[in-house]
Amino acid sequence: MKTCDPAYDRVMNDKRHDRKTLELPSQPGTYALLLEATAIRDVPIGKLGVLHMMPGIYVYVGSALGAGGLAARIDRHSQREKMLHWHIDYLGAETRLLAAWFARGARHRECHWSRILERAAGAQLALDGFGSSDCRCRSHLQYFANLRAAEAVRLQLKCRAIRFAED
Repeated sequence: MKTCDPAYDRVMNDKRHDRKTLELPSQPGTYALLLEATAIRDVPIGKLGVLHMMPGIYVYVGSALGAGGLAARIDRHSQREKMLHWHIDYLGAETRLLAAWFARGARHRECHWSRILERAAGAQLALDGFGSSDCRCRSHLQYFANLRAAEAVRLQLKCRAIRFAED
């Protein structure tokens, strides 16, 4: 799938975690991960409960306001082997990272992006409380039956995108 964003379409090699090496900003920002699930399975999500995973695309929204900014946070999420700490770590171990959307800035956009995703055509709440234990959002994880439905939301978020895996 080609897009009009050259940063999204470019792909370079990195053997560590099936992703391509690219330059992400080390500034703070907001990001969304597009994760592909290919099987039906129950995925334990730490103390939160169980996600009844269906084949399709899961979009998780987070913020990277600490040291290393977007580069450090997205790189951590792209690694296959890591300690399971956040809700997304549990889901990431069972899915394939396809892409990340991001916007620079110290402003908290995470909840705003989550609301946009929640209202998007084809979006379904994946699991109550996922990634939102520190805010009033119902969840920071949405499910889409296919990549085209998820991609339609990106323009509303006014963000850049990078691709990690071929479709």
